[in-house]
Amino acid sequence: MKISTFLHGLAAGYLTLALAACTDAPAAPSAIERLADEYLAELLESDALMGTYYSIEGTRHDRLPDNSLAAMAAWEAKEDAWLGELALIGEPEEIGSRDWVTHGLLTEQLESAAATRICRNELWGASTTTSWHTWLPFVFDIQPVETADLRAQALTRLGAVPTYIDNEIANLREGLRLGYSAPQVTVKAVPGQVRSLIGPNSIFMGPASRSNDPAFQVAVTQIYDQEIAPALHRYADFVENEYLKDARETLAVLGNPEGENCYRALVRAFVTKDVPAHEIHAVGLEQVANIRKEIQVTLDEHFGGGDVSEFLRRVNEDTAFTFDSEDAVLKYSTDALDAVKAAMPRAFGVLPKADVLVKPYPEFAESGSGEYHSSSEDGTRPGIFYIAVTDPTGRSRSNQLATLHHETFPGHHLQGAIALELGAQQHRLARYLWNSGYGEGWALYSERLADELGLYPSPLDRVGLYSDQIARASRLVIDSGLHTMGWTRQEAVDYMMANSGWAPVDIQNEIDRYISWPAQATSYMLGMLEIRRLRTQAETTLGDDFDIRSFHDRVVAMGSITLPMLEESIEAWITEQKADG
Repeated sequence: MKISTFLHGLAAGYLTLALAACTDAPAAPSAIERLADEYLAELLESDALMGTYYSIEGTRHDRLPDNSLAAMAAWEAKEDAWLGELALIGEPEEIGSRDWVTHGLLTEQLESAAATRICRNELWGASTTTSWHTWLPFVFDIQPVETADLRAQALTRLGAVPTYIDNEIANLREGLRLGYSAPQVTVKAVPGQVRSLIGPNSIFMGPASRSNDPAFQVAVTQIYDQEIAPALHRYADFVENEYLKDARETLAVLGNPEGENCYRALVRAFVTKDVPAHEIHAVGLEQVANIRKEIQVTLDEHFGGGDVSEFLRRVNEDTAFTFDSEDAVLKYSTDALDAVKAAMPRAFGVLPKADVLVKPYPEFAESGSGEYHSSSEDGTRPGIFYIAVTDPTGRSRSNQLATLHHETFPGHHLQGAIALELGAQQHRLARYLWNSGYGEGWALYSERLADELGLYPSPLDRVGLYSDQIARASRLVIDSGLHTMGWTRQEAVDYMMANSGWAPVDIQNEIDRYISWPAQATSYMLGMLEIRRLRTQAETTLGDDFDIRSFHDRVVAMGSITLPMLEESIEAWITEQKADG
């Protein structure tokens, strides 16, 4: 998922919180609570989009993050100071307690950030996956404009866009000077994508289209025409005429300085566990083999047998398996969303207040296999699951349901919205921080959980489930292959074409994603396998006393904790269940 990702991962002032007065805070804050309060206040000041993305009460919506290198260096100095303070605070002994969760989340956030500095990501975010244009514009799709003050804030934020873009140009130039760049193959499409943001229907004009204030509409148009559109042209021209010719031809992150150490640090940061590249590759090969066997069983029982790879290609080409209209693509997902919502009480005792909607990708956006954008903190604004509806006859019905379950229920939306709605149960950090090992692992686990709930009604839908699962296993093979074993782009494409039912256009986009965003793709399957292992451990230990609803509630009750924290939490839960039984 792109973390509006990358949230990601990536990331989001706007707010100076009076956290001491917050009703969520205990009357006598512990040392870790005080440090977390300080960190969060600074994070919300620095990451100027989070308040808008999550609709945090009292937030302002008038700035963008300061993406200058000087601001980033100042933030890193603060992180180092917090790490020093954190080292003086011991880890709480009570597993699952509020302080235990806060300590673990803050430790992971700071240590991972420090470890991945070696990559200098800010100097080479120029690809179709990592460039600012793939995530920042989305904030203007939800920019609040209901009052005169909010409209004034929107104008201020719009006015900050050119500076943000010019800082990105400066950062990329500095990267080239120091030997850092995005792979050329992943940059070629960027100028066209950025230019697609230019025009009367630009997403930057979204605030004006959602307001009936004529003066505001005129002001938005003026800022867009005179400031934003020229900045978009500047960025596209820079990438096209200056950056591309000097971007590295090497696909592997090893082509950047300290690339080998960077890859290991990124795996650790995304997965939240230190897994060697050769082990990632081996696990991927094993999982691909296992899932191919599952596909073969379904193929033999319902489709007359045959070769797995050939059938996975056929489901995207045979019109018996594809859609006949864009409306049909959308309806297939909305109907499935209704079905999965109805099934959730069978697997969870706690459900989020926030709803989730299915919408087609905006015109400017690169259409991937689907992506989720968060609901609001108070649950009143629904989450949004964007799907690709273009080229319906080339888009198989097979993987629509698995992707929907991954992104909405029981996947990202359920887990993320519950975290946002935790209230006083956990420190506010648990609402906003996120890691891929847990978050993407949970979403991939959710695809299988949906199968347990009978939410793949046809054999073709089941093929789609296996196709999505094998694609995530393939990522382990491909990502490690590209970045540590010298794989070519075509080798990666061929491998996924043979081991996924995804549309060819989606596979092309996916491979560029793995090239430009090293290690992130490894987190899905590694995270799912850990969650599945812990569930099996609980089922084996508790036997008839195992309750699936209670287990799931425990897994999603603390926000996006790390995989090692989840292991401790579930083992403590098992002990509690045995004692109660």
